[in-house]
Amino acid sequence: MTDLRKDIQPCVGVMIFKDGKVLLGKRLGKHAPGEYSFPGGRVDYMESLTGAVQRETEEESGIKIKNIKFQCVANIDRYSYRHDLLVCFTADYDSGEVRTKIDERIGDWNWYELDNLPKPIFLPTGILIDSHKTGKNFYDKE
Repeated sequence: MTDLRKDIQPCVGVMIFKDGKVLLGKRLGKHAPGEYSFPGGRVDYMESLTGAVQRETEEESGIKIKNIKFQCVANIDRYSYRHDLLVCFTADYDSGEVRTKIDERIGDWNWYELDNLPKPIFLPTGILIDSHKTGKNFYDKE
């Protein structure tokens, strides 16, 4: 059973570009298993937002990124057991080989064309995709 938290969790997500494609992995954990997601996760105490993006990307996918840019912020409370404040970024691939770690919550990483993405897409990832396509940079509770 998932613990019900009453506080907002600061999270980051990042859309990474390489040769005109974006990196997506299939979620493996309890939260939205089977949905496709960009790298991301919780911001650690006293960690910078860009530091969290770099750390989560390297931990989950094994690659390094560069040219990190703010994309949007979203207030997500659509899941009954959590409330996230999501800060989204875009970045470019820098180095490393994509790999799946057994103990990570996302795996089966692959590069996809933005107009030919696998389904289903994880809600926060969908918000970042919409922001990139529309230029909208703020998503509040709806």
